[in-house]
Amino acid sequence: MNTYTTVKNRILYLCNEKRMTINNLATLSAIPPSSLKNILYGKSLNPGIVTIKMICDGFGIPLAEFFDTPEFNALEQEIK
Repeated sequence: MNTYTTVKNRILYLCNEKRMTINNLATLSAIPPSSLKNILYGKSLNPGIVTIKMICDGFGIPLAEFFDTPEFNALEQEIK
């Protein structure tokens, strides 16, 4: 799995866990719904750390919690 897919899956997992819609998350994160949908549907393959931090704020979790998963820990180096 690559980093983009792992980020996308984590956002979808947290939305499901917290029973949030994509639009609700966008509102709570103070980012346009289209920006969030671009991340989730593959138009934005490299979301910036500031955007991910805003998404974490919308979820009410620290940035470290977003990345503290077995999936992120198992990612291989992308530049070889």
